[in-house]
Amino acid sequence: MSPRSASVNEELRRRSRERLLQSAVELVGEHGYDATTLGAIADRAGSARGLVSYYFPGKRQLVQSAVHRLMHRTLEEALEREPRTEDGRERMARAIDAILGLARERPMLMRQHMAGILQAEGFLQCPEQRRLSYLLRDTVARHGSADVDADYPMLRALLMGAVYAALVPGAPMQVPVLRAELFERYGLEWDMGRPPGAEAAGGSCGTDVSRFFATDRARDAEG
Repeated sequence: MSPRSASVNEELRRRSRERLLQSAVELVGEHGYDATTLGAIADRAGSARGLVSYYFPGKRQLVQSAVHRLMHRTLEEALEREPRTEDGRERMARAIDAILGLARERPMLMRQHMAGILQAEGFLQCPEQRRLSYLLRDTVARHGSADVDADYPMLRALLMGAVYAALVPGAPMQVPVLRAELFERYGLEWDMGRPPGAEAAGGSCGTDVSRFFATDRARDAEG
């Protein structure tokens, strides 16, 4: 039997990494960060446990990368859904609704993500985070920003703050209230994007996240 080519090995490694990211999102969303072990993530992904450390320095890095992948793909799906639009205000509305939607639909996962950012390791750079950053910067630019370098960090901070406020145990703010504040700041109309209660195309998000961890090489290209 001929040895596998370098390209085949690269593809297999990429798919293994994708499965680990998907498994991390699923398990943390089901059981929380502390109750999720690297061994459990590897088992669900069908990977050798030692393979996790080949791709990620530790559990915190793996989970942050996994959540950033989910956020990136959720945002991408919202921005490109039909009817597709180049209107900057509509795209900003879709972006806000996509991120707030994750807080509403996956509260445990997003709460654990926010808690991780506040830990000693802080905000960790990774390829998934860079893809998310690219989409948000593009959204700010299309909305008409004259200074994307200043306005992108502000949008990121406002979205993170809104997610945090929606998930504070014992004193959460309602997502429609947070949405209204963000929409007012960016001059958006309430019926833009996907207002709370609007039926999502194809049904609700449910628990299946597999479409966000596809192995299509083109979709994983850097922005």
